[in-house]
This record gives sequence, structure tokens and C-alpha cells, in this order.
Amino acid sequence: MSLISALQFLRLNEIPEAWVDAVWDLEFTEREPLDDTIEDELAVSGDKAFRTLYQCLLAHAADQQDGASQSIWAILGENEVSIKSLVAVLSFFVLAGKAKTANVQQRVSSLHAASLYLLLLGIPGSIATKVFHEVLLDTCSDLTSYCWPQDSGKKRKKDGLKSSQADGKRSKPQRKGTSEMEVDESEEEEEEEELHFSAQDLVKIRNAVVLLVQSLIQLLQTFPLKDRPQSVGNFTQIFSKLLYFEPVIGEMTFAAPWDITKLRSVPEMAFYGLQLLCSPKHGDKKESLQRVFHRLLYVILMMNKANKGKPSLLVPSQAILSTRDQAIRFVCHLVEQQKELALPVLQILLQHICFQMVEKSEFRSYGSQAVGMLTSQMESTDYASFIKWLFIFSRSSKMVCRLFSVDVVMVLLEQPERRPEECQDPELSCFLPHKFLIQNLLFARRMDDSPTVQGHALACLAKCLELPSLNVTWAVHNLFSATGTQTVFEGEITEGSLSSQQTQKTYRTLPFRTVEISSTDGSDCDAKENLALLLRRVKDSKTNVRKSALQTLVGLLKHNVITLSWENLATLSERCRDPALSVKKKALQCIGELLAAKPECSVVQKAWLQGVLPAVVDSENSVQDKALEALDQVLLSQVKPYSASRHLDASRRLTWDLLGLLCNECRNLSRYFSRAFTIWSKQNKFTQTLITNLISHTEANHAAGAWLLLSKVVSSSPRLPYGKILDAWDSMVGSKDVTATTCCHILCVMGDIAVHLNEDTKDRIVVDLMSWLKTFTLSLEVICAAVETLYQLGRSEDVKQTQAFLNQHCGELVSVCEAYLAGIILREKGAQNLNEELMVKHLHTLGVASLHCPAKVGKRTVLLVESVLTTHSDKLAECQEELPASLPLSQFKANSLPSKVRAHGVITLGKLCLQHEELVQKCLPVFARELEVGTEVAVRNNVVVIMCDLCVRYTNIVDHYIPNISACLRDSEAVIREQTLIMLTNLLQEEFVKWKGSLFFRFMVALVDPVPAIASLCEYCLLHLLLKKNPEMFSQHFIECIFHFSSYNKHKSYNKFPQSEREKVQFSLKGAQHREKRFRIYRFLLEHFTDAQRFNITVKINQTILACFADEELPLDADGAEILSDTFNILSLKEMKLQAISTPAGSAAGEEPEEENMTTMAKAVLQVAQKKVVSQVQKKAFIENTVPLIIGLKSLLEEKRSLVLGDLMAYLQVTMQEYRNEVKEFFSGDEQLAAELEFALKTAAKEIKMVEQMDNCSLTGDARTPTAQVRNLRIYNEHKVLDTECNFKINLYTNTISAKWKAQCSTS
Repeated sequence: MSLISALQFLRLNEIPEAWVDAVWDLEFTEREPLDDTIEDELAVSGDKAFRTLYQCLLAHAADQQDGASQSIWAILGENEVSIKSLVAVLSFFVLAGKAKTANVQQRVSSLHAASLYLLLLGIPGSIATKVFHEVLLDTCSDLTSYCWPQDSGKKRKKDGLKSSQADGKRSKPQRKGTSEMEVDESEEEEEEEELHFSAQDLVKIRNAVVLLVQSLIQLLQTFPLKDRPQSVGNFTQIFSKLLYFEPVIGEMTFAAPWDITKLRSVPEMAFYGLQLLCSPKHGDKKESLQRVFHRLLYVILMMNKANKGKPSLLVPSQAILSTRDQAIRFVCHLVEQQKELALPVLQILLQHICFQMVEKSEFRSYGSQAVGMLTSQMESTDYASFIKWLFIFSRSSKMVCRLFSVDVVMVLLEQPERRPEECQDPELSCFLPHKFLIQNLLFARRMDDSPTVQGHALACLAKCLELPSLNVTWAVHNLFSATGTQTVFEGEITEGSLSSQQTQKTYRTLPFRTVEISSTDGSDCDAKENLALLLRRVKDSKTNVRKSALQTLVGLLKHNVITLSWENLATLSERCRDPALSVKKKALQCIGELLAAKPECSVVQKAWLQGVLPAVVDSENSVQDKALEALDQVLLSQVKPYSASRHLDASRRLTWDLLGLLCNECRNLSRYFSRAFTIWSKQNKFTQTLITNLISHTEANHAAGAWLLLSKVVSSSPRLPYGKILDAWDSMVGSKDVTATTCCHILCVMGDIAVHLNEDTKDRIVVDLMSWLKTFTLSLEVICAAVETLYQLGRSEDVKQTQAFLNQHCGELVSVCEAYLAGIILREKGAQNLNEELMVKHLHTLGVASLHCPAKVGKRTVLLVESVLTTHSDKLAECQEELPASLPLSQFKANSLPSKVRAHGVITLGKLCLQHEELVQKCLPVFARELEVGTEVAVRNNVVVIMCDLCVRYTNIVDHYIPNISACLRDSEAVIREQTLIMLTNLLQEEFVKWKGSLFFRFMVALVDPVPAIASLCEYCLLHLLLKKNPEMFSQHFIECIFHFSSYNKHKSYNKFPQSEREKVQFSLKGAQHREKRFRIYRFLLEHFTDAQRFNITVKINQTILACFADEELPLDADGAEILSDTFNILSLKEMKLQAISTPAGSAAGEEPEEENMTTMAKAVLQVAQKKVVSQVQKKAFIENTVPLIIGLKSLLEEKRSLVLGDLMAYLQVTMQEYRNEVKEFFSGDEQLAAELEFALKTAAKEIKMVEQMDNCSLTGDARTPTAQVRNLRIYNEHKVLDTECNFKINLYTNTISAKWKAQCSTS
């Protein structure tokens, strides 16, 4: 068909000239309506007519290019076809398809018309014939975004046969969306209704889109855009959007020559179009590459970037990820093609990927992978240059930048290491080794300001040890094993900051060019400091930091980077009892990994037991389950039948090693181990096979572990091989090689099976036990186990029969012990050549046996045991003056028994007291005396234990002696202080003891114990055990703490409970020498107040302390001045400030919220509102209650010329920081005070500002960080301004800072 015939369907001869002029006058921006008749005729034009015309034009254009035919423009001119009208009619179709309500035919015709226009434009002579129009070109190029249904990727109408050509059938309102499916879920619904499209409709439109994109590419092949940069930019944006048009089937290759006829998918054509835009005919190649890379940046970042505004994130679906991967490979292809030109632009692309990264972990992961793939295309010199930039970038002020730098380092470490000699620039060669990445980028983040970055860096450091590169492993080894490097402490590490132009949150102001970042150098820590820092991070206040540090610590231990010392492993075990649930679980996982890696190391085995077993009684069920699962896997499930000829594998050997530790070094964990078996017994875990397997191991070298397990499971097992157990008993009785622990376990098993034995067997065992016990050669623990087994053998349903059995056998033991004690104590020289061990065993046997037969214990027995406690007569004479006169000392005969014997005598006497109430009333004064004047540590320790045990049974009687017990919290011996703390905590938990008298304040003194472990234990007891039962405990006692610890008793209500002078001196924290201890207690209490308690305690301080001094109810003498000074300093503490006011809304200081969502925004708004309300309430209370008292006190202090006036002014300066503009309003009743305070606040503000300016000034040119010395002084300055722990001396030390700076400046 001829060209003219193909043009007939456009009715160009019928188009009014006026309409054509109107269309051109409108610059193709609006659709000018045509005559209805002509419009109807044009509307019936089908796809076939457009395609026929397109093929004719394409054939003529090809012939014209070859010179085989006449010019198209000449043909049109000869046939009087108006080119102006042709362009106008084509624009009519084009603009019709842009409408949102356009049907399928309109959209297809629009795309075909646009393809025709682009084809005409590419024919030589189009400029001369005025076919070109920039607006129409842009409209035709971007027509796909209008004609392709925006909701085509969403759910469509099920009936695919119904076409949208039937006008009037509309859908319900659809959500506005793109094929990229934005993350933002707050997408607004479209107001206008959209049409449904069937599958056939979409195929038609898709084919028309393909034709349009092919026309675009053909245009770029022939039509230069060198002088039209705006069109080039539009084409770049259009092609980048087309990358998401449809998925590509198969793998896309960029290396082969492009052939447009063989390209089947739109994204492939789009990539070809982007490559054509980089050709010289369309402008400077470097600028073109920069433009294309800029658009691909957002494809790689998986963002949707409009012309204006901040990019929005896309859901990383399979299609989005596939497009991203194709874009990365396309960039690599361009770089490979145009090395010299592309590498500088690639640097910029990498910098922007880093700089525009978001905080979401998924996006960071994909982003770091992209950086890794792109850097692999770089030569070593360019790679080193990027690493240098990344090093500076890792010190950015934005948290997400520092976080992402860690991700990038991890990806780069997986690449082959580059050799320094490959770098052409010697100054950059130091950036190539993996050692630099680990030590200067990754490990440097261990001291980051952000806990998130700290934790992530530590977690990644642990992963480094799993990488196959030996150099990476060696670099980590150097961090913790090298010595001799300079040590840098946490406070001295400084961070570089991004220049102010790059720290803005908006993206539109960030041009696609090199990102300039300023830098400061840091120093490395030595190996010991690095390890010490890591151990501190394991105890960090932030949960995620502790978890990551645990992972790092385990990695270092697993790979032998640090020694498997008990100190390092104990840190790991302790975290299994962390306050945070997630940290406990992580610690259990880590210690399990370490045991799997080092199963033969006994220290690791011990640490595993210390960490896992206590978790069995954890308050969280999930932690219990995890611990039980670990124990089951390592212990129970590995018990297989024993064979002497078979070698134990590693896992079974580990099981018996662990059980061996539980029998020896770790016997203190037996109660946790027993708890595990109690839980398992309810789950019916103990099968007959398990019992049989365990009994088979009783003849092995590790028989002790087998008997341990048998002692735990026998009581829960229905059927047992009693014959084998009795054989083991007989061999034990006749053997001397059985250890005491194994004896105890065998005795426990015998007691558990006693109910199943016949009378003859029982009698035989009883005879063995009695003969065994009467030898007094058994250890103390075996004696206890033997007596308990004796009880089990004699137990029956008849209680009287059971008691008769016990009276017979245990009474016989009591008689034997009594006779022995009488021979030692009552004879003139009985204590000479005393066998101390034998004496102890007789006392112990007497105590244990007496619990089962109280009727067989006579007065003579009691007196013999009491006499053991009496000290030597010489010692009694020395301390006679100190003893209370009421204590009946004369009834006991003096003796010179060893301390060990007397300590066991206390325990035995305590057991006798448990059965006889009258004996308790007689012995308690003796015990109290021993606590006061006793010199033997073991005796005093046991007395504390016995008195606390007696408190459970005889609460009312012992309650009177609680002050005597609590006085041991200031004992000279740490072991007694610790024991007392534990015992009293147990009694308070069970409410056998109440917080009465001085008990609370004595507990508080334990917080400042000279032994850190005891102070830490006290803090744990108070916070995690006692405060939960009584949340008001701290606030109720706070006011009295102020009076009590300063030993002030002139107040009519406080500090009036009875205390001896000895106790007052013992627990006094009065005076300047104890000031730090007092305030440590005050801070601890205030830290755990609620805001309501802080507010109420402030009011109470006003009423009970400040008001009493203002009204002169309390004298302002030396003691009063000390109390008043402490009070003002307490009110100035930052812990006293309401959290609702002091906590910043939103994210932590120094970190920008990279991503906002509705929840965090709502929370921030709520915090702001709450802060405003609380601030108003506090302000009102301050004006009404505190200000009048302050004015009165200031006058009184000036009159007395008291030094406390400085503390008052310091308190006002701290308090009035937030109300500095309202000073006159607050203190309208005292103009002089208001003026003084205003002046002080202004002076302080100027000095703080000066310090901040000095922080930012430079001594060396471009360095922006002050020296460590000045930095420390600044921190000290801020601390003093906020805390005011001493008299307000801000002028003094600010002047000191100024002097130091002047000295340094003059020196430099």
C-alpha cells in the first residue's frame, strides 16, 4: 500500500485549518475538541490502520536512507498533505490516551500515534519541515505512564472476557499506586473511578507500548539530542521507569551487541535506550553517564524518586529485586565499556548509595551487596580511593551512615584481598588490606555513640572470624593479641562530622556529585584495653550491645583469639542471668555454641554448667525451656548402654565429663540440677531404657556421674532392677575407694527404693548403716545422707511405729555422741590430745540424729553442746566489761576447744533449738552475745545462719534480735556481711521479717560496702527481690535516710528508733569523709523512683526539712548546716528531675530518626503533650511551695553568714535553667535574689557557650575536636552544672579551661 493511501484514515483533508492552528497555538498542552462527525470518523480507526501507516513510513524511511526512493517530505508535499495537520491529528490521538478515563482503543491509538510521531521525527528533514516540537516529544515519550493501567499489577476483574470498551461500566474507587508498590501504606484512594481491563486489553496495550519504546530507540539512533539536555533528562527518567514495566524472562546479557529486533521485553529495550543516551551524539559522555547513573541510583536503592520531594521506599518484592540486580549488572557493563570516563562517576554513585541509605536492615543488606558488586569493577587505585572515602564516611554524624559503613565493610571483606603493590598511588596503598577495614572501620565502631552501631559492629566482628580469609582472621587476632600500641580511652575517641551542607534531611538538595566529608584521625587501643572494652560492652546498659558483645566474645573464644580463662568464661555465664530476656537467651545460645566447639575443655564445661543450670529456675518460662532443652540434649539423650570394649565418642564423653564436674567442683549447682529432674519427672522423661543404661555405667570409671543421675531419676521410675542396685550397695559398703559424693548418691538411691524392699533386706541395710555411722569415719555430708536413708528404711504408714524405729536407732546414735562429748568436756584433761575431726563428726551426728528423735535428747545433752560455745576463761575476762550484765555466762564451764569445733557446736545447738522452744529463749541471748563480742569468724557466721533459721520457726521470739543480726551487715569480715545480707533477704521475701526500725537503713549501708561484690549483691536483692514486693519502699524511707545517715536526731519525728551507741557509730555516714557514700545511696534510691514519687518527695522535703529550718524549728548549727547542705545538693541531682521532662521526645540525642511511622510520631506527640502538662504542674508547685521557703532561707542564711548559701544558689541555678526567662516572675518577693540569680544564670550560659565554641575551634587547621584534656574538663563542667554535687564553682574551673586554652594557643 502506498503512503498516501495509508494516510487516508486520518481524514487530513477534512480537518479545519482553524482547528490545526488552535492546536499549535496551545503548544499541544490541551486537547482541542474536533467536530463531532470528524471525531467519530477518527474514533473508528483501528489498530490495523495505524500499524499499516507505521510500516509504510518505516519502509519509506529505510529506502530514503539508502537513496532508493524519494524523500517522504517530498511525497507528502506533492500530494498536498499538510504536515502541520498531520502532527495536529496525531497529537489529537496522543492527548486522548492521556485521560484517566480513556478506554482501551483510545489508549492503543494514542500509543500508535505517538510511535508515528517519533518515527516521523527520526526521518531526516523533520526539523526543516517543523515536525519537531519539544512539548509533543516529551508527551509522546512518556505516554506509557499514562496509557498503561496503573493498577494492572493488582487484582483485576475475574471475568476476563468482558472488555472495557463497553462504556459506562465502572469499578469501585481504586487506590492510587504504581507497579513498584510503595512502602507507604497511607496511600490515598483515587477520587476518580478507573476502568477494568481484561487480559486481552492489557495485551493490546502492551504491544502498543513495545512499538512506542522501539520508536524511541530508533529515534535515539538517528536524532541527536546534544543541544537538548532537558529532553535527554526526560528520556533517562522514562527509561528508568520502564525498567519496572514487566519481568524479564531468562537472564539479561549486556555484553552481546544490541539488536532491537531481537529484544522481546520492555526492560531490555529500556536498558538499550539508556546505553544509547550515553553516546556522544546526545551530549558529553561523562555528563550522560552521570545522568544515567543518577537515575539508576534509585533503582539500586529500591526507591521511587519523583521529580521533586523525598524518595519513597519500595517493597523489596522479587520483581523489584530482579530489576535492582539488572541495574547493577548494567552499571558494571557501562563501567567495563568506558573505564576512564565511568570510574569517577562510579565513585559518585557508590558515595550516594552510602549516603542515601536508610536504616531498615533489609535495605542496608541489599545496598551493601550492591556496593560490593560495583567496587569489584574498580582498579586497585580507585578502590583504595573509595575505601578512604568510606573511612571518613564511617565517622559521619548520622547514625545510619555509620551503621551502613559496617555493612559495607562486611561485604568487602568477602572479596579477595588486594595487594598494596597494585595501587599506583603509594599514599592510598594502606587502604587496600583487609586489616585496615577491620581495625579502622569495623572495630572503631565499638565505641560509637549509638548503641545500635556499637552492637552491629560487634556482631559483625564475630562474623569476621567465620570468613575463609586468613588475613581477616589474623587482623582480628592482632586486635586482641598485639601489644605495644597506644591506649585510647572511651572519652578520648572523637568522631568526624559531615559538613553542614550534607546533613540536611531533604534529598532534593543533594546533587549527584562527589560527597565531601571532613575527617579526624583516631588512635588504636592495645590488645588488653580492647579485651577489657569488649568485656565492658558485655555488661553495657543497652540490650542489643550486650547481645552483640556476647556473640563477639564467643567468636574470639571459639577461634582461640583470646584465652579460655575463667574470667572471660565467667562473664559469659553471668549473662545467662541477665535482666533482659533476649540477652539471657542469647547467652544460653552462645555458651552452647562454645561448648560444641570446645567439648573437651574443662573450663568451658564448667562455664556451661554455671550458665545453663541456674536458668532452670529462671522467672521466664521460655528461658527455663531453653535451659532444659540444652540439658536434655547434652546429658539425658547421650546416655547409651555401656560397653568396656567400645570407645566413647566426643558427645558421650562430654556428658560424663559434665556429670563428673557436678559430682566434684560444681556441687553447689545440685539444687538447680534437682529442679530440672523435678520438671522432667512430670513429663515422664525417665524410661526403663534410661535406667538400664545408667545402671550399666555404675561399673565404669565414670560411675559417679551414673549414680548422680540415678539418684535423681529413681524416685520417679515405677520399675527398677533392685538386685543390681543392692549389689552396688554391698560393693560400696566393702570398698574404701568410693568418694563421699558417690556415697551420698548411692544412699539417696537406697532411700528411694526402700519402700520396695522386703523386711529382711531392710534390716540388713539398717545394720550396715548403724555400724557404718558408729565408726564416725564418714564425711559430714555422708553422715547426713546415711541418717536420711535410715529414716527412709524405717518409715511406714504407722507414725508411731516409724517414731519407735527412729527413737531406737537415732536415739542410740545420740547416746553414743553424748557419751563421747561428756568424755571430752566433763573430764579434767579431756580436751588434751583432742581429735578435732572426730569431735566435729560426733557433734554433727548428734545434731542430725536429734532432729528425728527429739524425745531422746535430754538436758545433759543440751548442756554438753552449750558448753562447747563457752570461750576460754582468759578471753572472757578480757571482754567482761563489754558484755551485757543480763547474759547468763556463769552456767557454762570455760573451755579451750578449737574454733572449728565451736562453729559446729553452734550448728548442733541450733538443731536442738528447732525441737525445743524453751531452749530457744535460753540460747538467743547467748547467740546475740557471740555476734557482738565473738572473735571467731566461723562461729559468728554460723550463729547468723542459726538465728535466721530459728526466725522461720519462732518468728515472734527471734524478731527482738533482728537488730543484732542486721548489725552484722557492718561486720569486719566480708563473708559474714554477705551471709547476713542473703539470710535477711530471704526472711524479708517470705515476710518473716518486716522493714522495722533501722533495718532498711542498714541495708542501704550495704550498698556502699567496701567489697564491690557485696554492694552489687545488695543492689540485686533490693531491686529484683524486695522492691517488687513493696514498690513504695524507697520513697517511704527517703526522708529519714537524710537524717539517719547524717546522725541527726534533733527532728521531732525522724531518726528516733532505738539503737545502741555501738550501732550508731557502726552505721553512721556522718561527715564530709562519708559524703560520697551518702550520695551514692541517695542516687540509687532516686534512680528507681517513679515520677510521682519524685514529685511527692520534693514536696515532702519542702515540708519536713526546708520549712523546719525556715521557721527555725530546727537550729542552724553545724549539724543543721550539714543536713541543709545535703538537702540542697539532693534537690540539685539530675536523678531528682522528672523523667517526663528530662527525657527527650523521639530518638536519642545525636541520632536522627531516619524513618518515621505513625506509631513513633504519635508517641512523640504524646510525650510532648505529657511533658508540657507535667512541666506546668511542677512549675506551679515550685512557685507556691518552694519559692517562699527559698526566700526565707536565703535571708536566714545571710543573717547567719552560713556557707550553705552557696549550695542554695547552686540549687537555684540548676532548677531555674528551664525558667531562666521567668526569674523575676518567680522571685517577685525578693528583687535582690532575682537579680543575683539572673546574673548567675547569664554568666553560666556565657561560660558554657564559650566552652562549646572552644570545642569547635581549631588549633591545627582542619581538626575540629579539642584535646582530650579539654574535652574531659568540658564534661566535668557540664556535670557540675547539671548535678551541683559540691558548692557551685563554675567560674573557677571555666577560667581554668580558658587559661589552659590560652597556654596551648600561645605554645602552638
